[in-house]
Amino acid sequence: MKTLSGIVLLIILVVATNLQAGNNFCGELDRDRYGPYDYTNAKNRERIALVERRHFTSYKNLIGNTGSIAANFSYTLNAFPNHHPALIAMGKLSLREKTGRPRRAEFSIECYFDRAIRFKPGDGIVRMIYGNYLLKLGGRSDDAIEQHHEAVRLQPENANINYNIGLIYLKKKDYELAIVHAKKAYELGFPLPGLRNKLMKTGKWDGKLDEEVREDADGSIDEKIDVEPQK
Repeated sequence: MKTLSGIVLLIILVVATNLQAGNNFCGELDRDRYGPYDYTNAKNRERIALVERRHFTSYKNLIGNTGSIAANFSYTLNAFPNHHPALIAMGKLSLREKTGRPRRAEFSIECYFDRAIRFKPGDGIVRMIYGNYLLKLGGRSDDAIEQHHEAVRLQPENANINYNIGLIYLKKKDYELAIVHAKKAYELGFPLPGLRNKLMKTGKWDGKLDEEVREDADGSIDEKIDVEPQK
């Protein structure tokens, strides 16, 4: 009887340990190293510049050894879990290498999004970037749309977010919602005409906005990020 009780206790401990390990699979957001800091907080601009000069210099073309690139992206995302360009870059690297965890990356790409969301739950741009990544994966369009919906809920007045979800609705041929978000994006000053042009080709765009579209928009919505709208 004692032996049976001991076995049961051992099983319980193993299960509890596994559950705990599962909860910590993507790592704690601790302060044992540099950071974590909020990428969207203007007070961190000097810290952002410091990290980017040393660890985030080749991200646009993903130039260099894959391992060293992933290691530098990892450092950037450890310091700033919601670093928008680094999340985009790590996603691109993951897709290019056809792996969920590029060599020398500390975590998987899914984990980096998990960490970003846990660190700054109200950051809608993180959700948008995650949704764009899921769309490119293929087979996860429902998950992607869910992330974009959450992005809109969190930041309904963000032009980038409205533009991207407008493109998604356009692809789904839900023209009514595509137009709603397109108009919102342009009223907020989004500078790229791609979504509007595509809607015009469908014959669904009425050419009217609640406010005049700023044709001279200077891209100020991207002042701190290099978020790449979907094509």
